[in-house]
Amino acid sequence: MKFRLALAQIDPVLGDMHANIGKHIALADRAAAAGAQVVVFPELSLTGYSIKDMNWDLALNLRGDPGTLHPLIEKGKTISILAGGVEEGASFGLYNAAFFFEGGEVRSVHRKTYPPTYGMFEENRYFSSGTEVRAFDSKHGRFGVLICEDLWHLPLPYLLAQDGAGAILTLVASPTRISGKEEKPQIATVNAENHRTYARLLSVFVAFCNRVGFEDGINFWGGSEIVGPDGTCVVSAKLFEEDLIVADIDDNDMRRARRLSRHFLDDDPGLVGRELKRMRSGGL
Repeated sequence: MKFRLALAQIDPVLGDMHANIGKHIALADRAAAAGAQVVVFPELSLTGYSIKDMNWDLALNLRGDPGTLHPLIEKGKTISILAGGVEEGASFGLYNAAFFFEGGEVRSVHRKTYPPTYGMFEENRYFSSGTEVRAFDSKHGRFGVLICEDLWHLPLPYLLAQDGAGAILTLVASPTRISGKEEKPQIATVNAENHRTYARLLSVFVAFCNRVGFEDGINFWGGSEIVGPDGTCVVSAKLFEEDLIVADIDDNDMRRARRLSRHFLDDDPGLVGRELKRMRSGGL
């Protein structure tokens, strides 16, 4: 696994799929010009985040209407693209989803497992929950994909790492929460601490691609970053501005991290499975 990864921190146009696809193509070209083989966009980057009841009109049915995504499918022949949108499932449920375009096809789709519905969030009003989390193989390595709130649930990055993912790619639409007098939002600091913890404990790369801009009175803070398997931030993006960042991903960094500290190699997922089964069955 040796490739150059780009994170495209953008401000999508709310509800305008055509404009957003054009923006994705332009940023993918910029990423490719910078030597990247993979480019990641934020959560719901094809639609904007606050779509609410527009979700029906913006939903993509990969079996019935692949034409809308044709420009991204074509561009995926030259650079692999991970973008966020709304997927219509076979039963016509709608999902907050991440689409991975590579080699002229949609190689993988991840459905957001934990759409938040608390505080300012109301995603479960508009989206169904995904029911699985799996790593997948691309021509650049084995990846795991999560969407925003998914990364706040400990088992999901753990499962992806156990499933062989060397890089966990996360699409995010994290709103700004004003707290204190610090120039950097506290939510940015908290997220960065989480990324370093996951990367270090799982000995994997963690990529966090957040968006920027304003929608429906909500501000998004950006601060996208790529963290290495030793927990060190490799590169980070600007706050509150569109940005494109790139970093080289090399599995030799994973090899080094896991040899210097064997905690992930020595982990016993069988023990975790047995104990969870015991707890759920009410055993002592």
